[in-house]
Amino acid sequence: MNDHTARQPYQYVRTPLAEPDWRRLPGWRDVTDAQWRDAQWQRAHCVKNPAQLRAVVGDLLTDPFYEELAVDRRRFATMSMLVPPQMLNTVAPTARTEPRAFTEAFLADPLRRYLLPVRSDRDPHWPSHPLAERDSLHEAEMWVVEGLTHRYPTKVLAELVSTCPQYCGHCTRMDLVGNSTPQVTKARLVLRPADRQEQMLDYLKRMPHVRDVVVSGGDVANVPWRQLEGFLMRLLELSSVRDVRLATKALVGLPQHWLQPEVVAGMARVASVAARRGVNLAVHTHANHVGSVTPLVAEAARALLDAGVRDVRNQGVLMRGVNATVRDLLDLCFALQGEAGILPYYFYLCDMIPNAEHWRVAVHEAQRLQEGIMGYLPGYATPRIVNDVPDVGKRWVHQVVDYDRERGISYWTKNYRTEPEARAATGADDALERRYPSYDPISTLPESGRRWWAQRYGRKA
Repeated sequence: MNDHTARQPYQYVRTPLAEPDWRRLPGWRDVTDAQWRDAQWQRAHCVKNPAQLRAVVGDLLTDPFYEELAVDRRRFATMSMLVPPQMLNTVAPTARTEPRAFTEAFLADPLRRYLLPVRSDRDPHWPSHPLAERDSLHEAEMWVVEGLTHRYPTKVLAELVSTCPQYCGHCTRMDLVGNSTPQVTKARLVLRPADRQEQMLDYLKRMPHVRDVVVSGGDVANVPWRQLEGFLMRLLELSSVRDVRLATKALVGLPQHWLQPEVVAGMARVASVAARRGVNLAVHTHANHVGSVTPLVAEAARALLDAGVRDVRNQGVLMRGVNATVRDLLDLCFALQGEAGILPYYFYLCDMIPNAEHWRVAVHEAQRLQEGIMGYLPGYATPRIVNDVPDVGKRWVHQVVDYDRERGISYWTKNYRTEPEARAATGADDALERRYPSYDPISTLPESGRRWWAQRYGRKA
């Protein structure tokens, strides 16, 4: 390394991707390469509770860790536990196999922090912001039919399913997705999948100004392939639809799914029709740390691109203790863009859902991170850090129009009406004139700001 490089705030070194050796974990010592690459084996061996985690990791984790995990499940967790072997294998991949050392490395691992949160992770004073909401983005309020959110003028979100192959503690759709927890009785989709899809397609036929459809859930990897392909083919018949985006964290958490011959062949059929009709077909995934980007992830991304998908893009979430440093973000982006063929696209501020305060970062911190990553990546591969503001939508963190740093209240405006506002006979006239608030985590505020919130909500500062 020359002196000039050493003086740079961030030093890029190309690092080949590596698949951690799952055989280092006692429960997987006899797992073959063929089993590991099998999507059904991966699904069948997901970790769903502390007992199953102990069956895999055994005594490498000490009893206090399991106790902390169990307490968190009872008192704080908004998502049920579901960790595929692929993801669990990326946690503490180089830790020494002595219980105390392994436990320390496991606790400190950034991926563990959102896959397997424990009580000591949570903010001790404000585990939830007093204004936190289960459906923090009010998506269900903007359903035009069950599961179809119409927020932006030209775009809709189609939630085909309310399950994922992997559950993340910070899930923005924690109100709907996954199994209920002691803290959260989940909302439910009630229509049969075929009926829900039929209603979605019927709505889109009547809305020719909608050109962009994000097909999500949950995760499209949990939709049976024939059902998903059938829906996509009918969607592509609509001449008004010009962009289709498939949302799947499984590309990172369960890449084996996207490498199945049936799925690869099906994606090629869908991509061929999309190309013939001039529709931009993309896949959006969810990687939050460089440790989750492995050779299998790169292989699955290449398979999608080879099948004819135009782009594979990443939408991460900015989280304290996971990726909220310039180095962490750039390491992840270079692994995605340079090694896996996945375009860094967005990093969202973690939404203000219950018990998420320890993950969230303030707007001013996000602004500094956005400034810190500029100039290293190609412009087209430099992600934007955005705040998904309730009743507004995605806003680049530098688009804030006013900001009370003392109380951590930022204000945002928008240049369109949501579909409910556009349909409303009254009450929507000021939608383009209003300022919409967003709130920093209270722990990031100066003492005077923390005291203001404590007095307002009868809490200790």
